[in-house]
Amino acid sequence: MTDMKAIYKQLAFHYFMVTLGCIIMGVALNVFYMPNKMLSGGIGGVAVLAYYIAGLPMGATSLLCNVPLFFLAYKYMDRQYTISALYGIVAFSVSLDAFHFLSEYTVVHDKLLACIAGGVLYGIGAACMYRVGGSSGGTDIIGAIIQKNYSISISTTGFIFNLMLLAASITFFGIEPVLYTLFTFFVMTKTCNTFTIGFDYKKNIIIISNQHHEIAEEIIKVVGRGVTYLHGEGAFTHQGREVLFVVAKLTQLAKIKAICKKIDPDAFMIIHDVNDVFGRGFTLKASGPNCPRPKFPPEDKK
Repeated sequence: MTDMKAIYKQLAFHYFMVTLGCIIMGVALNVFYMPNKMLSGGIGGVAVLAYYIAGLPMGATSLLCNVPLFFLAYKYMDRQYTISALYGIVAFSVSLDAFHFLSEYTVVHDKLLACIAGGVLYGIGAACMYRVGGSSGGTDIIGAIIQKNYSISISTTGFIFNLMLLAASITFFGIEPVLYTLFTFFVMTKTCNTFTIGFDYKKNIIIISNQHHEIAEEIIKVVGRGVTYLHGEGAFTHQGREVLFVVAKLTQLAKIKAICKKIDPDAFMIIHDVNDVFGRGFTLKASGPNCPRPKFPPEDKK
């Protein structure tokens, strides 16, 4: 029963995030793109193009264009992906038409600002879906099928499709709207990647020192972060040594540097950016009521 509850909870969260993402993207298109006669990418871009040229409703056009893509997903992808894609297709199409009334109001008159605001908002919506493995259909389905069979990334497939769409748009609207759209793509992609990966940056620290035990003990005691010993060997000297591996918050980095400098000024440190960290001490509660420091196995104590 507990397992089923967890599964249903996960499914509910999945479809909530897909719905939220589709709503945000629908709002972004209608509030920032449409009043400023901007273009878009993917099947949504085809729907926008059809609206500008023939006045066809964007949601209905998007849904119609996605029908053959849904059957491709049904044929080549697994059941879970197909159901999720179908839900995303319908939710995105409904959002496009449900919020179309917002396109009557020009909130931002400057096209450059509209590109930035629209790209950021659309990117946030897309990230909401991508964080849970969702999809709004369109070129994502084509990209997923190609990635499954030919190991070509979804983003590459989408980029090629958008290039062809923009090339066709030049015929109808000229070069200027296409250039604005390219800038919007850039903002949207950066925003989507940032929100998908996460803002809570951490630091991955690798420390090589002859005083590794003292440094590790001090980091655990003063900073409160766990330390892992990695067994290394110098390629020139062939001398075995312990390498310290630490993941810490940005605010704890200065303390760790100070500890290394105090104990061993010659310590070799490598510091990397880490976007997401999962597990005890970060996304999970530490074991025990207070957990002042982790308990090491007897073989790790020297």
